[in-house]
Amino acid sequence: MTTPDRIQKQIIGILKEHEAGVPVSDLCRKHGVSDASIYKWKARFGGMDVSEAKRLRALEDENAKLKRMLADAMLDNVALKDLPGKEVVTSAAERRAVAHLMEAHGMSERRACKATGFCRMTMRYRATRGNDASRERMKAIARERRRFGYRRLHVLLRREGFRVNHKRLFRLYREERLMVRQRGGRKRAIGTRAPMMIPLRPNERWSLDFVADQMTDGRRVRMLAIVDDCTRECLALVADTSLSGVRVARELDRLLAERGRPKMIVSDNGSEFTSNAILAWTDAARVEWHYIAPGKPMQNGFIESFNGRLRDELLNETLFSSLSQARAALGRWQLDYNTARPHSKLGWQTPSAFASTFHPRRDQTLRNMNGSASAPAAPHAREGKPNRQNELTAG
Repeated sequence: MTTPDRIQKQIIGILKEHEAGVPVSDLCRKHGVSDASIYKWKARFGGMDVSEAKRLRALEDENAKLKRMLADAMLDNVALKDLPGKEVVTSAAERRAVAHLMEAHGMSERRACKATGFCRMTMRYRATRGNDASRERMKAIARERRRFGYRRLHVLLRREGFRVNHKRLFRLYREERLMVRQRGGRKRAIGTRAPMMIPLRPNERWSLDFVADQMTDGRRVRMLAIVDDCTRECLALVADTSLSGVRVARELDRLLAERGRPKMIVSDNGSEFTSNAILAWTDAARVEWHYIAPGKPMQNGFIESFNGRLRDELLNETLFSSLSQARAALGRWQLDYNTARPHSKLGWQTPSAFASTFHPRRDQTLRNMNGSASAPAAPHAREGKPNRQNELTAG
């Protein structure tokens, strides 16, 4: 127990009188203390002045404080080792840990939070959950579209009028364990890459490719996929047991009658695309046909991305027992892809909705770099302002 400064000064004053020659009996009568107290003070404060006594008291206080801190740290260490479980990462787990320390070791809430490093606000927070209509609807949509992540589910919920924050939806998405499992590994190209030029208008560039699958009876089925690189619309999904160059040319004639002639068509070097039928068709239709470099599928990245979505969302999820069933399923999926499925690179619009924003006359005036309008007398304040379609990226 420490002695106050005022009393220390009096004690040192009494000892100074004793050193000056005053007998102990006289000091006892004068100050009203016993001789045992004087001898005890002499053993503790003998030969000291007031400043030295203050330093001694400071050292004693610091020593006592260090002892308390060491004892508290040792007790906290023992209590932390007694916590159930290995990892405490969620708020609910933190509340359980603090409650255990308070019950088993008699700690206060403040000390338990300080020992574990948790925030006291977390201990006192009580969740106010609303109705779970958005949770149930999210689960229903996820059962229908098993390969959709939480971002596309968020877009579909907002279309239906649910006002839910994307962070809250992600929390519900994880609580329901709806995470989409990634299938297989992904090969990444080594070396530098050049960005792919994005068309500015519909029918400026089409991409073609084949996708193969197998029916339940073991027969192979091939699908011809045609995509508009600007609007990302799926123009055709043709399924058959075999597709020749003549059949490809016939399907292209049908598309030309419906949508008009494209400026360019991009494909790989498959035998169907390099056949005499396709070469004759390009000369007759006056369409430029561009072949990508061999072994470089990402030079045709738009159709490769579409093929990945087709295989992930339809082919890997469906078993085809007949060719007619495959054609019907492809037709439904194509309609859903164009009119209902949100596209991340189109600002979460559908390809059909994005295509409807193009007006032929207005876009021809705005986008034509060599238009008939005369050059301005002075340069614009902000030349080279990027067009909204130029900001889209391949993928």
